[in-house]
Amino acid sequence: MKYIETLKEGMNVKDIYLCKQRKCALMTKNGKQYDDIILQDKTGTMTGKIWNPNDSAIEDCDDLDYVEISGKVTLFNSQLQITVDRLRKVSEGEYIPSDYIPTSDYDIEEMFGKVLKFVDSVKNPYLNALLKHFFVEDKDIVKAFKSQSAAKTLHHGFVGGLLEHSLSVATMCWYIAEHYKILNRDLLITAALLHDIGKIEEFSDFPLNDYTDAGNLLGHIVIGSEMVSDAAKNIEGFPVALLNELKHCILSHHGKFEYGSPKRPAIAEAIALNFADDMDAKLEYCKELFRSPNQEGGDWLGYNRFFESNFRRTTEK
Repeated sequence: MKYIETLKEGMNVKDIYLCKQRKCALMTKNGKQYDDIILQDKTGTMTGKIWNPNDSAIEDCDDLDYVEISGKVTLFNSQLQITVDRLRKVSEGEYIPSDYIPTSDYDIEEMFGKVLKFVDSVKNPYLNALLKHFFVEDKDIVKAFKSQSAAKTLHHGFVGGLLEHSLSVATMCWYIAEHYKILNRDLLITAALLHDIGKIEEFSDFPLNDYTDAGNLLGHIVIGSEMVSDAAKNIEGFPVALLNELKHCILSHHGKFEYGSPKRPAIAEAIALNFADDMDAKLEYCKELFRSPNQEGGDWLGYNRFFESNFRRTTEK
């Protein structure tokens, strides 16, 4: 199988991929209709163009069908895409599902074991009880937390992505708290582990991995704050001030209103969480960018809208 991350400009492709989405696109300059298709395997996604959707060589297919496509890899606006000449909907048994679901590079259970060590390290009895509710007692949340992605596209958009991202942010927050003794370590670690917990309801399961109704209407920040509030109600004597500080960290962890936070950071722990979350998201995006095939090649990768800069790989030693 030719995985998407290995595709290069000019390559001829005949292989099976997951059709993540197919839709009728705008008319071409010649007035002809064409279809856009998003193809996926475990290494990523790539857009395909079906310029003659009514051709007999192009079969009908729905979103999340597995399809065999034939075509050629081309470059358009510095992004690779496949010009699809033939498309056939395949049957169960012609493909291995695990080849099409992107998954964390790290062992899920090993990462979750590290999360539980962080939970045990939190000595505040109320915060410890809250963490145990989410990561020990509620088996449905545990299952979802292990499997959910952290994003639809930008970073950690794979099975185990939410777990990997939350663990990474908690690890950075642990280092920050060790260096800056003004910080309430228990509060910061708890906020790091729970800051994206709302994503288990914001996104649907793979292979769709798309926004749910709650995700579109509320978003993970609001959902997560509500989940924490609901859980704290069942912990007798949970201090109101402590709960408000924790919820504030969750509500402000994107840092700015324009980035989706309903509040700006107003306590030191919220500032630390915002920087740790932002750093992990951006550096993971870099990692995924560097291994993506959707570039012209070479060190310079072209203008990147996420960083608003002409982006470059670091020169290797």
